Amino acid sequence: MERLENKITVITGASTGIGASIAELFASEGADVVVNYLTSKENAEIVVNNIKSIGRQAITIQADMSKKNEINKLIKEVIDKFGKIDIWVNNAGADILTGEEATIGTDEKLEKLIETDLKGTINACWSIAETMGKQGHGVIVNMGWDLAIHGFHGINPQIFATAKSGILGFTRAFAKTVGPMIRVNMVAPGWVETAFAENYMEKGFYEDRLAEIPLGRFATPRDIAEAVLFLASEESSYLAGESININGGLI
Repeated sequence: MERLENKITVITGASTGIGASIAELFASEGADVVVNYLTSKENAEIVVNNIKSIGRQAITIQADMSKKNEINKLIKEVIDKFGKIDIWVNNAGADILTGEEATIGTDEKLEKLIETDLKGTINACWSIAETMGKQGHGVIVNMGWDLAIHGFHGINPQIFATAKSGILGFTRAFAKTVGPMIRVNMVAPGWVETAFAENYMEKGFYEDRLAEIPLGRFATPRDIAEAVLFLASEESSYLAGESININGGLI
């Protein structure tokens, strides 16, 4: 039996990278998937087509997860289409490391991360919990960062740690609030082979980070997706308020 058979799942920020990997892995385990995106409609459609090619339903819905009204609109569209939401993954996050966003000021970077990563996660959890409460069940998986706990030098890590530590604290408190009807957990990736690592990370910095990881490599998006799948499935039915570090043994 597939682990997510006939589950209706919403993955925010699912057009590329970790989100796309989660969406496609969920579909391979029997789920129908809503692929949320902010700007990358073409990439989101590729994910949807990949899912449809294996016989599952999938749709794209554009929504800015930093805006509560758009979160609520997203939920309504999914309910209108599928009638329920079994699993919600808060993967959307502000990109402050690549493209034009990498050049903005520190205050603006902090504001973007707080609005999208922290407040976006909190508002999505509050809103989807109302729907899941009416259903009598639901699973939420949030996205953190393992170095928010261990610490790392630099301005950008300080900003990320601020937002992601907030998500961890919220996840633990929220899990106590909405259980046992709704299970809430978090995945905290370490260094991941993303567009930033591949295209923007300096070679020396990359090699230094690699040398620190006991398993000798960065995570792939699929590694992170596998952990999210575990938390979304019944295999983790006795876990709530937990954070799983996916970091190759880095301490």
